[in-house]
Amino acid sequence: MRPVGEVESVNGPVVRARTTAPLQMMEMVLVGEDRIVGEAIELAGDRATLQVYEDTTGLRPGAALIGTGLPLYVELGPGLLGSIYDGIQRPLEVLRARGGDFVGRGVQARALDPARRWRFAPALEVGARVAGGACVGSVRESDFLEHRILVPPDVAGRVEQLAPAGLYGIDDPVAWIRADDGGVREVALAQRWPVRRARPAAARLSPSVPLVTGQRIIDALFPLAKGGTAAIPGGFGTGKTVAQQNLVKWADADVIVYVGCGERGNEMTGVLTDLPNLEDPRTGAPLSRRTVLVANTSNMPVAAREASIYTGITIAEYYRDMGYDVALMADSTSRWAEALREISGRLQEMPAEEGFPAYLASRLAEFYERAGRVRTLGGSTGSVTAIGAVSPPGGDFSEPVTLHTKRFVRCFWELDKALASARIFPAINTADSFSDYGPDLEGWWRERGIEGWSARVDECRQLLEASRKLERVAQLVGEEALPDEERLVLDTARALREAFLQQDAFDPVDRYSGPEKTAGLLGVLLHWLTRMREVVAAHIPVYRVRSHPLRAELLRVRFELEGDGAAAFAELRQRIDAARDELLDAAGATATRTGT
Repeated sequence: MRPVGEVESVNGPVVRARTTAPLQMMEMVLVGEDRIVGEAIELAGDRATLQVYEDTTGLRPGAALIGTGLPLYVELGPGLLGSIYDGIQRPLEVLRARGGDFVGRGVQARALDPARRWRFAPALEVGARVAGGACVGSVRESDFLEHRILVPPDVAGRVEQLAPAGLYGIDDPVAWIRADDGGVREVALAQRWPVRRARPAAARLSPSVPLVTGQRIIDALFPLAKGGTAAIPGGFGTGKTVAQQNLVKWADADVIVYVGCGERGNEMTGVLTDLPNLEDPRTGAPLSRRTVLVANTSNMPVAAREASIYTGITIAEYYRDMGYDVALMADSTSRWAEALREISGRLQEMPAEEGFPAYLASRLAEFYERAGRVRTLGGSTGSVTAIGAVSPPGGDFSEPVTLHTKRFVRCFWELDKALASARIFPAINTADSFSDYGPDLEGWWRERGIEGWSARVDECRQLLEASRKLERVAQLVGEEALPDEERLVLDTARALREAFLQQDAFDPVDRYSGPEKTAGLLGVLLHWLTRMREVVAAHIPVYRVRSHPLRAELLRVRFELEGDGAAAFAELRQRIDAARDELLDAAGATATRTGT
């Protein structure tokens, strides 16, 4: 560390300074007597502009600047899981123990506990040739996850020395590598990585494996692939945070990184108090043990909010490089964009639409591009799936953050205020939502023995679209004026929404629906439509279809059937066929009695 200048002016989180020593772009600096953290974002001759990540109250001209020679970075190593950080990876629990419930200025703490010892098990032999991403050994970070100690991406050579199995701290070297340039590089349990630079991978892979969420409307109609990108836009009260918390619990991911970016304190409090009490369905342990939380609430410094999503996705990439599937939840990118707007305004940059900076679109693109399913430098397969919540003011989906996000994601789950008000959850609007991953995932469904899945989903979409058109007509002329064929479509669509698309997060059976149950339930409901169309085509009134006892039973299946239920669904299909025959036979007997 070295003195590099002094403060000239302070404008909220933006500090302008005169430099007396060389300063690098994006270098992390410490400002004033309290050593608050900042970052150089603009250099012009002997003038520098800093973005400060802490409260600048009381900071005055003449305060000293200390250069660190490092960019803004995160510390990566064992101990991340179960931790709670702020936007620049300061451990909030440690800060609370030191200074109380409110974070003081200039309070610093290591992201990882330097006093904690980890049992290291080597995975190589002395003399082995290694390159960036190779695994030199592992520690047990939790009962279910092996934390692999990786060679930094820029190191290649031969293992000259390897630490024996035993207990080590995060700063202790466990491998010494004779690099190709002749120097020796030490590999410790922990390493640093700049948050604004994506970690490299050997190759990007096609998104051919779904991230199974257990939510039928998502897995069936708007699926998300591992390594994919998704957005959840919705106005206030539509259930964005609840939807993401359901994904945290049920998504088919090894590690969850949850970034509370500018959300209200009470919402983050709910996350922080609920996660330790939630049972992880994969392990039976508290869900927090495979979760990393980055909490930067709306009352915390705005510049740290801007950095928080980069902190989160860098941690996610680190676990991806170990070969794990990681789901990143950013709640919400709208608050992050508002931080960009505030800082841009203080920098007196030319505003674009609605005051956002002109580079809003490129920043959003850079963030979502860091998601992906990859072949890692070490040869394994890992993924980062990015799911961002968007909070458009007043529910206006034409505002810039929503529109730009829609351009860069391949999965868009639009939440509907009317559905949420009717207590229908997930409140996803099937008309305006979309997913581009369906064709990529068809092979995965086929491998699980579910043939014709795409055709089944297309039929479901067509049914929902037809019912929307018919509902508009029925509002004008009344449903009773419609032909029975069209009334059957309306009735089946209602049953589909109630028995398939809607899901009860508090019901012990319905809260999670595996792929086989999802496919079976959809198949049964569409089979009901096919067979009842035959009934209506025989001039049997649609009210008889509605009043059949089996229809009410189909509406209850989602609450009663656990597991994949293959045998139960096959039986239901047979009973639907029997119900058709029963209705047709009853109609035939009636015609015989009346002589028609």
